[in-house]
Amino acid sequence: MRDVIDILIVAAVFYKLFKLIRETRAEQLTKGILALFVFAKISGWLEFYTINWILEKTMTVGVIAILIVFQPELRRGLEYIGRSRFFTKTFLEIKGESLTKVVDEIVEAVASLSRQKIGALIVIERQTGLNEVVETGTKIDGRVSSDLLINIFIPNTPLHDGAVIIKEDIIKAAACFLPLTDNMGISKELGTRHRAALGISERSDSLAIIVSEETGAISIAENGSIARYIDAKTLKQILVDMYKPKDQKQTFITKWRRKDEQGEE
Repeated sequence: MRDVIDILIVAAVFYKLFKLIRETRAEQLTKGILALFVFAKISGWLEFYTINWILEKTMTVGVIAILIVFQPELRRGLEYIGRSRFFTKTFLEIKGESLTKVVDEIVEAVASLSRQKIGALIVIERQTGLNEVVETGTKIDGRVSSDLLINIFIPNTPLHDGAVIIKEDIIKAAACFLPLTDNMGISKELGTRHRAALGISERSDSLAIIVSEETGAISIAENGSIARYIDAKTLKQILVDMYKPKDQKQTFITKWRRKDEQGEE
């Protein structure tokens, strides 16, 4: 029984690691490392001593290289452990009844921006702190309100170009710079806002809301995935639902991502 538990734990760890690197550059790098390992074994069996020596030395030095190359994935893994319920509280425990008002204000602003086809990018901070992102923009520290959010994104205003960071019921900053996604497999139709939203969702547990400037379409990004063509009613349900247990909060983003892949609106 002890051996079975041991094997199950190892299998679960490898499964989680696979989910972390899936559809990222690390997936291809992992395949390359496995290929080097196989070639090293084959060269040893065939007694190609020079090739085997080079491959073995490369793999020995490669341990340090792996730590450097896989730094983003290692960071994501450690953040994933730190975000577990054992270490953190949920947004609902912190905010209580005021959550409904915050959600209503955000949805109202996003719906208005969508109707006017005004581009917007709103990032909602959760357990992973975004202070380094906040420092790249202009601090606001104002209560979340639809009027304030709409005014921030009005074209040709000082703060319209960049992301708004929301923590709890406070707009922390505007005109923030976000890291772009490294995922090369996403649709070419997605612009900088969508790529930035995916990038921050890959590096944190935040949820990003995007309004397309060209079409007014609403999208959300979470955990490195994007769901497009969201209506206001569904967005409100997603914002409330995302703070539920993990097995429930993925329902809507998974649904809308599947519809997007099928070309539905």
